[in-house]
Amino acid sequence: MKPAKFDYVLPATLDAAIEALVASNGEGKVLAGGQSLLPLLNFRMARPAVLVDLNGIKGLSYIEERGDRIAIGALTRHRDLEHSPLVASRLPVMSAAMRHVAHLAIRNRGTIGGSLSHADPAAELPMLSAFYDARISVQGPAGRRTIAAEEFFVDALTNCLEPSEIVVEIEFPVLDHDGWAFEEVARRFGDFALASIAVSVRRAQSGLKDARIAVMGVADTPLRLREAEQELVAMELNDRTPDRFSEIVVSKVSPNDDLHASAAYRRHLLAQLSRRALKTALAATERAP
Repeated sequence: MKPAKFDYVLPATLDAAIEALVASNGEGKVLAGGQSLLPLLNFRMARPAVLVDLNGIKGLSYIEERGDRIAIGALTRHRDLEHSPLVASRLPVMSAAMRHVAHLAIRNRGTIGGSLSHADPAAELPMLSAFYDARISVQGPAGRRTIAAEEFFVDALTNCLEPSEIVVEIEFPVLDHDGWAFEEVARRFGDFALASIAVSVRRAQSGLKDARIAVMGVADTPLRLREAEQELVAMELNDRTPDRFSEIVVSKVSPNDDLHASAAYRRHLLAQLSRRALKTALAATERAP
């Protein structure tokens, strides 16, 4: 199929892009990488009156270290995140997860701002933003505001942006952890995840002193499992810990049956992935200096 008729705008500045969205009276769509939007246009599931292309705006693609945070511009491509030495050293869970994002052609064009705005609950970058407790900066007619990642995702394919707001930057805190893991299962490599988990831990002299856990593919939004984090930190570390951790993680989610997998199957997958992820993360802490 072909898209329904629309007007096309290629602004040179962020202000001009926002003005075009305001002028569209809520009937405009932002084009970044287009890897999610263009299929929706072709199937006429999206029928914008105006398409506002951000690719003419300079200065929205970068990866910068700012103290204990990594700032990433909204037009930064997936491939740049995948191959960035800075991301690999400071945000290792993101670096590992990027290899699971779709396929090479899509990673070459897709952007972090586009992925977050699309808010697919089975996509890696929305989950990573929740995992890292990222801060998402957006700009609109009223100026710039910052939104916590957990507040940004409202429902499946739904974010909290106003119609004339645009994601411009995302800041990821660097975790002071010495062990981590990312695990995912998809029907085929590169497909959206049926279930996935990210785990990061900081070892103490006895047990753990900090943990970070997020999951995706098992709810209508990515989930940060804060209660599970607290329970893991309070847990005695022994041979039974991965099994107990797996039970805790599964108890925190309520997936739905859908076309791709039953709720029971998603729970089963998450249980296996959780066990494997914690074993990997704990093993890394033993190798850490």
